[in-house]
Amino acid sequence: MRGVRQSRRAGADFTRISLLVVSCILVISQMVGVSGQVSGSGPASNSPGPSDETVFDDVTDEVGVSFHHYNGLTGQFLFPEIVGSGAALFDFDNDGDLDLFLVQGTALEPGGDPRKTLVPWRDSAPPMGRLYRNDLNTNTSADRASARTQRPDGRPRMSFTDVTLPSRLDARGYGMGVATGDINNDGWTDLYVTNFGANQMWVNNGDGTFADATAKTETGDGRWGTSASFLDFDRDGWLDLFVTNYVQIDMSDHPTCYAANSAKDYCGPQAFPPVVDVLFRNSGDGTFEDVSVASGIAAEFGAGLGVVTDDFDGDGWVDVYVANDGSPNQLWMNRRDGTFRNQGLLGGAAVNRDGQAEAGMGVDAGDFNGDGHPDIFVTHLMEETDTLYVNLGEAVFEDRTIEAGLGLQSRRHTGFGTLWFDYDNDGWLDLVVANGAVRSLEGADGQDVYPLGQPNQLFHNTGEETFLDFSAQAGPSFQLAEVSRGLAFGDLDNDGDTDVVLSNSNGPARVLLNAVGQRNRWVGMRLVGGEAGRDMPGARIEILTSDGRTILRRSRTDGGYASAHDPRVLVGLGAARVEQVRVRWPSGEVEQWSNVPDSSYVTLREGMSPALE
Repeated sequence: MRGVRQSRRAGADFTRISLLVVSCILVISQMVGVSGQVSGSGPASNSPGPSDETVFDDVTDEVGVSFHHYNGLTGQFLFPEIVGSGAALFDFDNDGDLDLFLVQGTALEPGGDPRKTLVPWRDSAPPMGRLYRNDLNTNTSADRASARTQRPDGRPRMSFTDVTLPSRLDARGYGMGVATGDINNDGWTDLYVTNFGANQMWVNNGDGTFADATAKTETGDGRWGTSASFLDFDRDGWLDLFVTNYVQIDMSDHPTCYAANSAKDYCGPQAFPPVVDVLFRNSGDGTFEDVSVASGIAAEFGAGLGVVTDDFDGDGWVDVYVANDGSPNQLWMNRRDGTFRNQGLLGGAAVNRDGQAEAGMGVDAGDFNGDGHPDIFVTHLMEETDTLYVNLGEAVFEDRTIEAGLGLQSRRHTGFGTLWFDYDNDGWLDLVVANGAVRSLEGADGQDVYPLGQPNQLFHNTGEETFLDFSAQAGPSFQLAEVSRGLAFGDLDNDGDTDVVLSNSNGPARVLLNAVGQRNRWVGMRLVGGEAGRDMPGARIEILTSDGRTILRRSRTDGGYASAHDPRVLVGLGAARVEQVRVRWPSGEVEQWSNVPDSSYVTLREGMSPALE
């Protein structure tokens, strides 16, 4: 095995120089405005579309989402102002379409009045997280001819209704992130909100309302929570909870920090003590047990901002990767006995190729190169680069950021939210990055009280382990200089492609509808288990296609930054068809289906193979 690994590393070294040359060619082409395919950068079947094609339409106003994030800006450069926040896409009412929850801030200073901050809160109601119900018109045969039920392109028309008050969701903390999962196996998705302060667990009553179960579940954790993930780490059939914590901060004794030009500016995380993350084990009776110490998670500190779970070594047990801000990232490998070991440094995924810890913000895992191993992508601070860790197998990683063409493009931005997703359904995972600075930008408008805005980015996977910067084709919203943080992904209109909800710090949320992905074949799968048929995050899928490819995907709601996503697995097929689907459930059981139709959503239930719901 050692000889094989050394051979693979030698091959990687041999190709690195040639890939670096290709990467430079791509960068130069993009700088001079050359669009289209560069020779050798990918197969013709995966070549980008026309340069004037818009990938995402901003339909925020059209669908009725009027949300503006409030960060309690005081003019005192308080550190929490620049960190939040996220969003969640989940089907809270089980009607078959994705609803939306947007995390909100509040006044930072104790007893502060939101209406008297530097950017005052102008609504009559207090700032709080908002829940929007998706009232998607399914465009059935009875109303297909009605223009009121269709968008101009013929796809179903959707709208969102603010149901925060009737839902009884009262999330008024200084919100950071959100995680979704069914903690009591009743078939209804619950909500966990992280805060600068005590977090909140909201249990779905199944009647359109939620109940605050924070005290009962003992999951409040008064530290500064950021991203969180529901996972079944012990394979007992109950969803456990991993929460990343950031730093310890005393608002009554906040330090003063300065920029290079001696002007007052925001501090970095190094000005504050880091804290440990927390792992809650679901007891199965409505309560959780803090097993951070017993599991080994509490053995190491870090300023945690992003978390993603996946089976990185292929042993059938879910592992945890944490992106830390300014300290080595952690790769917690599941030891299958209720404990974890940090293999970040030994596995090559804790620091970059130069041995430097970076400012980890958002993180995601996915098999971008089709070799059957989940790779890792982490977003970072300006003057660093976002980092691509390629999984060589058995959770051994190599930094191939430069070779993939993702180095220079990311040095000009500070990245937060990110996700591997196939925007054009060609079968290859692309990347999107939400950007926004954390220190005042040089040359910014002197009248701007929050001068951190940067444009977002879209990277197209060529199919040959390289990427093209497709930001110019992504749509007008990608050209705006906003302070973007969380990204939530899912198929909002059930048309077979991945849409995006963008959360901006101290700015508006944006609903971005995919305009190109439905042109290729696709298959959507909801993976459920148990008597109530709850979603099964962590279930792993292998799709064998008619063109001989095997595509690896997983059901998940975590990854990115402080946000939660559609648990359904949406797989782009290009021009191919599905031959076979193999599912490895979180329990370790493996099932196979051979009659899964493409270009539609199906439900696969554990224990029901080969029958298909």
